[in-house]
Amino acid sequence: MKIGILTSGGDCPGLNAVIRSVGKYVFSQIKDVTVYGIADGYGGLINGEYRKMKEKDFSGILNTGGTILGTSRQPFKEMIGSDLSDEPSKLDRMLENYKKMELDLLFTLGGNGTHKTAALLSEEGCHVIGVPKTIDNDIWGTEVTFGFHSAVDVASWCIDNVHTTAASHGRTIIVEVMGNRVGWLTLYSGIAGGADVILIPEMPYDKERVIEKIQERAERGKDFSIIAIAEGAMDTEEASMKRSEMMEERAKQGYTTATDRLAKIITKETGVETRTLVPGHLQRGGNPTAYDRVLSTMLGSFAGRLARQGTSGVTVAIKNNAVAYNLLSDVAGKTKFVPLDHPLISTARSIGVSFGQKR
Repeated sequence: MKIGILTSGGDCPGLNAVIRSVGKYVFSQIKDVTVYGIADGYGGLINGEYRKMKEKDFSGILNTGGTILGTSRQPFKEMIGSDLSDEPSKLDRMLENYKKMELDLLFTLGGNGTHKTAALLSEEGCHVIGVPKTIDNDIWGTEVTFGFHSAVDVASWCIDNVHTTAASHGRTIIVEVMGNRVGWLTLYSGIAGGADVILIPEMPYDKERVIEKIQERAERGKDFSIIAIAEGAMDTEEASMKRSEMMEERAKQGYTTATDRLAKIITKETGVETRTLVPGHLQRGGNPTAYDRVLSTMLGSFAGRLARQGTSGVTVAIKNNAVAYNLLSDVAGKTKFVPLDHPLISTARSIGVSFGQKR
């Protein structure tokens, strides 16, 4: 049996742990197996860049961040190409290299974009098994993705560490957490870090409600506040605009992010010195937590078992706290947003956290 493994999209903790688990499973459970590591995600499959891996390649990487295979982003809309071009599309080249490698199966470790391309390859006759990776935790059909909890730990640590400086100087500090479309990471880290205000893309905020929260805290003798905001958060005015209009309006006003705008508004309206912190790629860097190492091992070994059983066209998932799988065709193109009735939202509200909305 010939197997290929690739990691695609943004890196995150746990990729190497999944690679390790898949490798150890197939070498111990499948006879006459050959494993190819494909370089830099779908880019390696497009360009035919791969290497034969040995058993020893899968040792010593459980607790290592990043990915030993390398990764890259390949926009889904560029896969099929144009009917007007005589050149083979990226999809054509991937199919050609899949056949050239004589693969029986391809493991794809990645997020939403990775799964869309995996589903496309599956539709074209390739045998593909996906494994859900993203710090955003936004892949439909799974309760959790590997990499998410490691990112929560980092974002929570950042929020933790600004409390003392905010309190010492009587400041409001806004921590911008990754999450352009969904707010899972901000919601979890905001609660874990003790943020007073949590702002996520699913819940457009009213800036007046945010200001009210800061003033309310001041009236109770608390002269500092911590706000956790997702990078994709929008206020109620911006939520009514098209994205292009929103970005144009932000540029016109001299800021690029929701964080910058909110900081200026708070300072102007309250007189409270307001600072911002953007942890950025710290949230996807570093080594996986123990939780993610265990989760990655479970997901990887289960993916290996599916391969041994001859199951493909699926992606591994966690359902009802157990490892299962979904069809790639059911997952591709869908996003798991934070539901407005999620228990964590009601829990946060019950202890006084504001989401920038009317009560």
